Parts: sequence; C-alpha cells; structure tokens
Amino acid sequence: QVQLVESGGGLVQPGGSLRLSCAASGSISKIYNMYWYRQAPGKQRELVAGIIGDRNTNYVDSVKGRFTASRDNAKNTMYLQMNGLNPEDTAIYYCSMGASSGQGTQVPVTS
Repeated sequence: QVQLVESGGGLVQPGGSLRLSCAASGSISKIYNMYWYRQAPGKQRELVAGIIGDRNTNYVDSVKGRFTASRDNAKNTMYLQMNGLNPEDTAIYYCSMGASSGQGTQVPVTS
C-alpha cells in the first residue's frame, strides 16, 4: 500500500490556475484507477476526477473543460491541472489510489 502526499495547493484568485500533485511512495504503474476528491467547507466529499488506466479520464460536470487529471508512472505521481478557478472550487483536495488516500491540500479561491 503506497503512501500519498498532495502538494500544490494555495490561495488563488478567481480565474487563476493551480496544478496539484500527488506523489506516491512507491510504484504506481500497476495501479489502474486513481481519483481526485474534494471537500468544501460544510459539504460532503465529492469525486472530482478519475483516471482509468493510463489515459482515460472522467470528471464531475462542474469542472469539465477546466480541470485535467493525468498521471506520470515514471515519477509515481498524478496531477490535477485546474484552470478557471472560481470560489465554488474552494475545498481541500485529496488524491486516492487503491486503498490509499493523502492528507489533502487546501485550495482557497478568493479575491
């Protein structure tokens, strides 16, 4: 079971961009499905993006066209590129691979 560490979060203004990273402690090449979740203040955790296999991705409707999930097996890392951020994207973002989840990284979107 790998350990995961998210990074890349931080304060961003509306319309801005961030790239989140999720670094695994071991090889991810055999992990088929990977996910990004988020939890906004006072709300339940929701699935934001999934990476199925090496290239297939799916997204919650609210981020389609703005967020892009990807993986780099050579670096044992998955990413979430977030563009066009708005205040509704404010949340703690978590990555998940298999039975492992990270501790989360905060993304406050505010002017």
